[in-house]
Amino acid sequence: MEFIKTVSELTSEIKEILETEFEEIKVVGELSNFKAHYSGHWYFTLKDSNAQISCTMWKGINNYVFFTPQDGMKVIITGRITVYPPRGNYQIDVRSMKAAGEGELQQAFEKLKRKLSDEGLFDEQYKVPIPAFPKKIGIVTAIDGAALKDMISVADRRFPLVELIVAGAKVQGQGSAEDIANKIGLLNKQKDIDLIIIGRGGGSLEDLWAFNEEITARSIFASKIPIISGVGHEVDFTIADFVADLRAPTPTAAMELATPDQLEIFDYLKEFSYSHSKRMKEIIVDKKLEIDNLINTYGFRIVKDNIKNKYQFLDSTTYKLQNNIKRIFSDNKNKLELFEKILDANNFTKILKKGYTVVSQENHYIDRASKIDSNKKIKIKFFDNEIELN
Repeated sequence: MEFIKTVSELTSEIKEILETEFEEIKVVGELSNFKAHYSGHWYFTLKDSNAQISCTMWKGINNYVFFTPQDGMKVIITGRITVYPPRGNYQIDVRSMKAAGEGELQQAFEKLKRKLSDEGLFDEQYKVPIPAFPKKIGIVTAIDGAALKDMISVADRRFPLVELIVAGAKVQGQGSAEDIANKIGLLNKQKDIDLIIIGRGGGSLEDLWAFNEEITARSIFASKIPIISGVGHEVDFTIADFVADLRAPTPTAAMELATPDQLEIFDYLKEFSYSHSKRMKEIIVDKKLEIDNLINTYGFRIVKDNIKNKYQFLDSTTYKLQNNIKRIFSDNKNKLELFEKILDANNFTKILKKGYTVVSQENHYIDRASKIDSNKKIKIKFFDNEIELN
C-alpha cells in the first residue's frame, strides 16, 4: 500500500530538517522591502543578484542594532532558518545584524544626507543665532564621558557665570539616537535654557552613528533652542553637524564657541573705559572750542552788544529815576519844613503867650462881639488859666 503524506506532515518534516540543519547561520546580502512594524518587529528581504530570502527580526532583539536599516544597505546577519507552516514559507529568524563594512554605513550616511538636504534641513535660513552671553546651557552627552568633563572645565575657565544643565544620554550603541532625541526634547520643555550643546568624543563611523540617525537630525531641526553640535574630532562630520545651528570640531570647541572669554571681557571693559574716557575729554575740548568760536561770531557779538546797550540804557534810566526821586523828595522836604514853620508860627499856645485870649460859649469860639449871648456863661482862656463869667 502506497504511503501518502498530508501537507502538514510534509511541511513538518521539512521544518524539522531545515531548522536542524541551519540552526545558526551567517548570511551577507542587501536589504530590501524593509518595514518596521508598529509592533516593534522588523520584516525585510535579504537578497543578492540571484536570490532572495525573507527575514524577521523580533522586537527586543532589534534593539541591539545601532543603526537604522535602509533598503540597499549591505549587511551581515546571524540567525537560523525557520518555516512558517500556514504559508509553507521558510525565512531567517535574525538574531543580530551589522553593516557589511564601513562603506555600507558611509552609503547610508550619504543617502540620508541627500534626503535631509533636499528637504531643506541644512538650509541657512533655518539656522538660529548663538547667544553671545548665555545664562544657562543644556548639554546632551554621556554623563561619565571625558567630553563632559572637558566642557565643564572650559565653561568654568571662560565664563564661570554660566549655569550648565546636563541631560545625560547614551551616545553610542543601540537606542542611543532615540535617547539623544528624547533629551533634546526634554531640554526644550524648559523655558530658561539659552543654548544646547550635543556631542561626544571621537571614534569610528560606527561609534558616532547615533549622530547620523534621522531621528537625531529631526529632533535638532525641531528644537526651538539653538544647538551647537560638537561630535568627534576635527575630521569627523555627522548629519547632526549639518542640521545644527553651529558645528564645532570637538566638544571642547563647542563650549568655547558657546561661552565668551571672561579675560577678553575684562580687557574690553578696561579698553572701553580708557578709550571712551579719553574720547569724552576730546569731545568736551572740541565742543568748548566750537562754543567759543560761536560766541565770538558776529551773531553772538551783536546779541552781547545789544545786552550791553540795554544795560547802559537801564543804568541811565535808573540814574534819572533816582535823581527825580531825590528832587521830588527834596522839594517835598522843603515844603514840609515851610509848613512846619507856618504851623509853629500859628501855634495856639504861643499866641496865648503873647497876651491873646480865646472866648467861647458852650464849646463855640466867639470871634465877634455880636455873637455873644448874654444869657449864657462866657469862658475866657488865657495862657496860664481859664475863667468863666456869668
